[in-house]
Amino acid sequence: MKNNSEPRVAGFFAGVGGIERGFDRAGFNSVWSNELDPQASKTYSTNHASELVVGDIGSVDSSDVPTVDVIVGGFPCQAFSVAGHRKGFQDERGEVFFELARIIREKKPKAIFIENVKNLRGHDGGNTFKVITANLEDAGYHLTSKVLNAAEYGNVPQSRERIYIVGFRDEQVAKRFEWPERIPLTKKISDIVDLDKKVDDKFYYTAESFPRYAEIVDEITDASTVYQWRRQYVRKNKSNLFPTLTANMGTGGHNVPLVLTKHGIRKLTPEECFAVQGFEDIRLPEGMARSHLYKQAGNSVVVPVIERIARQMKIALAGD
Repeated sequence: MKNNSEPRVAGFFAGVGGIERGFDRAGFNSVWSNELDPQASKTYSTNHASELVVGDIGSVDSSDVPTVDVIVGGFPCQAFSVAGHRKGFQDERGEVFFELARIIREKKPKAIFIENVKNLRGHDGGNTFKVITANLEDAGYHLTSKVLNAAEYGNVPQSRERIYIVGFRDEQVAKRFEWPERIPLTKKISDIVDLDKKVDDKFYYTAESFPRYAEIVDEITDASTVYQWRRQYVRKNKSNLFPTLTANMGTGGHNVPLVLTKHGIRKLTPEECFAVQGFEDIRLPEGMARSHLYKQAGNSVVVPVIERIARQMKIALAGD
């Protein structure tokens, strides 16, 4: 049961609710969210009791958004990703930032939190980031931003760098905010993937199901790490970390994470992919296509990193 005195949060581009989950775990109260994708919305609603408005952010009237202390959002990163075409604001997915800025400007929450790909800062020679920060500063926010790797700040064995932008309307509150410190990585790949457990046959690679099976058998020989099928070759992750999960993983595209198990070579299951993102107890909708679940996991956030930043934001908002 949530305490009504907990700072209230509204989320945009919610996906399955990873940011909201991190803030809730830090002692906030997520009361309202917006998400465009109907499949991700189903997963969100399966795991969250808060109100969810399904639809384009451009159709959201700020008067329909409840009064909250914090507005959070991870607007679509593909427009700025190194893995994408990097069109930025020329891409309609990049333009949705201005809709988020519109709502922030009109609702005037005490704080804002934004997550995006590391490349956002360097996109278009830094101009994209300048436009974003200028818009938010003009809306009355004192900003700070930092790129954090999940393996260093979330105790999650995934190499996933993301930029986080935190802003406060009150300058004194902003001065109190401190980014979380780096923490030791104690979780291993084996803590997430049980190499002795037999999963459904559909996750295993065989000579019948994969034309280049002989190649991956020759290359995938180490059960202590994760491999990737990169369209034409196998790549071993020598860091003994999961690679950055992507939205097209496990569906036959590139960057498919593969592991060598007691029962053969297989891709990660959707449940394992969410675990790599730090979701400890997510419930997946029955009957949903695996392609949707992989996409949702790849598009999500690393929950423990969000939680640690949110805790620091709560301390700053609470004051002395």
